[in-house]
Amino acid sequence: MTRRARDLGIRPGSGRPGRWNAITDVPGVRVGQVTLVDGDGPLAVGQGPVRTGVTVVLPRDEPAWQEPVFAGLHALNGNGELTGATWLGESGLLMSPVAITSTHAVGVVRDALIAAETSARPAGFPFWRLPVVAETWDGVLHDINGGHLTADHVREALDIATGGAVAEGGVGGGTGMICHGFKGGTGTSSRVLEPEAGGYTVGVLVQANHGRRERLTIDGVPVGRAIGLDVVPEPEMPELPAGRSGGGSIVVVVATDAPLLPHQCRALAQRAGLGVARTGGAGENWSGDIFLAFATRNRGLPNGDYGSESPVEVPLTMVANAHLDPLYDAVIEATEEAIVNVLVAAQTMVGRDGIVAHGLDPDLLQSVLAQGRPTAAVPHPGQVP
Repeated sequence: MTRRARDLGIRPGSGRPGRWNAITDVPGVRVGQVTLVDGDGPLAVGQGPVRTGVTVVLPRDEPAWQEPVFAGLHALNGNGELTGATWLGESGLLMSPVAITSTHAVGVVRDALIAAETSARPAGFPFWRLPVVAETWDGVLHDINGGHLTADHVREALDIATGGAVAEGGVGGGTGMICHGFKGGTGTSSRVLEPEAGGYTVGVLVQANHGRRERLTIDGVPVGRAIGLDVVPEPEMPELPAGRSGGGSIVVVVATDAPLLPHQCRALAQRAGLGVARTGGAGENWSGDIFLAFATRNRGLPNGDYGSESPVEVPLTMVANAHLDPLYDAVIEATEEAIVNVLVAAQTMVGRDGIVAHGLDPDLLQSVLAQGRPTAAVPHPGQVP
């Protein structure tokens, strides 16, 4: 069984997680993931090795093109891609699933989302969409130029998307990712506000492929300084220029059932950066740190499919800005915990050309945390030479 942060006694913040401690604790939100792992040995473009996948987040039980949600974006550092960002920022509406994948598979995933919507609509129905697809770069372990992810894989992820527990670690879009020099990937967490704060749920899903080892902080402890590269090496990347450590990117998707307007969603997205910072992320130059937040409470929002030119009025509800602080706290805590869940769950992976991304050994992590704030590397019988 995959371990999580709380299994090791790590409980970021004081907030209370939902039943699944996942983005799927927000009612209606579903997640589907397809993982592709195949082959070993030297890189042969088009043949492998393959270490990639796709993750999709569906914001409602109904298709997003039927029932859009309010949404907002924030980029801590823009060395990355999220398709549809300009229109989402302009309209404040999310009208598609959110997909996360490998950098060089963004186009395939985008086209597949359009094809899936086309097949679900009445024959010949005219429409246009700008699907939302985000990426992080898995080229250290994966044959990134090989075109291994296909539209069928995206369709499968959509078909199997469900609520409940969400697989973490080296799965889905996070299959080939690296985080703070350890194996990275997909992680999730949630918080449920107290009744006096509205009782709303906030869920976060991350694709973590970012960070420098020496900055990694878990539960306030400088874990990366204790478990240095002399203890557990980071993956070798001989073809990349010097100074690229910390590159790779992180995508954070925030969901809530609180009644928020687009500018408030954008504010929630901004706070995800504070959760990234609490684990040591710094928005490095080579890291694309892109955050999206959506809110599901308001319904009947315009989707552009009008049969007339008559004005459309939609009644809305909202939380007053003065009462957003508990939601901000929830985003920060859940983002921090989701990143730690990635590191705890991800297993050592050998990728193309024998490059190794070592998992963060839970026993070693617990040893470091027990010592509080160590000043020297921690000896460990399982030390990697």
